[in-house]
Amino acid sequence: MFRYTVCFVKKKNEILMLNREKAPIMGVWNGVGGKIESGETPYEGAVREVFEETGIRVGRYYSSGTVTWETAGAQRDGIYVYLYEADDDLTYETPKKTREGILDWKTIDWILEPQNLGIAEMVGEYLPVMLKEKGSYSFIYKDGHTYLS
Repeated sequence: MFRYTVCFVKKKNEILMLNREKAPIMGVWNGVGGKIESGETPYEGAVREVFEETGIRVGRYYSSGTVTWETAGAQRDGIYVYLYEADDDLTYETPKKTREGILDWKTIDWILEPQNLGIAEMVGEYLPVMLKEKGSYSFIYKDGHTYLS
């Protein structure tokens, strides 16, 4: 079991993103998420983290997956990824300053723009797959690219 989650809340053509104020990936836009607590499943940790960081209560995810990579010691590490579809009538004003950073709705095109250097490293490679079709995915990050396994 991995220790962390990253979660994306989608509303129509936008996704709620967090510009992190703390390491790791300080100053980079990513989904919300964090550490899974003792006794939690990855799903329970993801739901809790979304609520703690945004105040939004999410239900069943649209798609989910794992992204794995090898560490320097040739050990496998990874993160659980969840994509939630918010109700169209959700009202959530941004930008919003939080203890984690700045939350803001970003269009999917902006997030996935290849020239956008402000997005977390792997997001542009696995998020399009997760947006395309409901399901559960497994990705491997290797040599600077993310592959569907």
